[in-house]
Amino acid sequence: MKKQSFTISELAEEFDITSRTLRFYEEQGILSPDRKGNRRLYSRQDHGRIKMTLRGKRLGFSLLEIKEIIEMYDSKTGQVGQLVLFLKRIREHVDMLEIQIEDIHLTLSELKRFEQHCEDLLDKKNNHSPNDS
Repeated sequence: MKKQSFTISELAEEFDITSRTLRFYEEQGILSPDRKGNRRLYSRQDHGRIKMTLRGKRLGFSLLEIKEIIEMYDSKTGQVGQLVLFLKRIREHVDMLEIQIEDIHLTLSELKRFEQHCEDLLDKKNNHSPNDS
C-alpha cells in the first residue's frame, strides 16, 4: 500500500533537500500541503511535484517554467497539454544550449590564440639577451 501523506522531514530526507527548500516551493505555489496545526502534510501529488521540480531543475529549467509545466497537467488540456508545453520548453533549452556551446568554442579558440601570442612574445623576450641590442 502506497503512503498517502508525507511530513516535511520525510520528504526532505527522501529527496535529499532541506525543509527550507520545500517551504520555498510552497511559497512559489508548486506545493500545497495540508495543515494539521503547525504540521505540513504533503500528498502523493506533492510528492510527484517535488520529483518533477527536481528533475526540471537538473535539466536547467527555472522554477517558473517548472510550475507552468506542472500546472498544465491540471488544466483542460491535461497531460497532452503538459507534454506539448514541456516539448516546447525542451526545444527552447536545447536551442539556448547549442548557442552557448558555439559561444564557448569561439571563446576557447580566441583564448588559445591569445595564449599562443603571449607565449611567442615571451619566447622572443627570453631569447634576446640585454647584450643583443
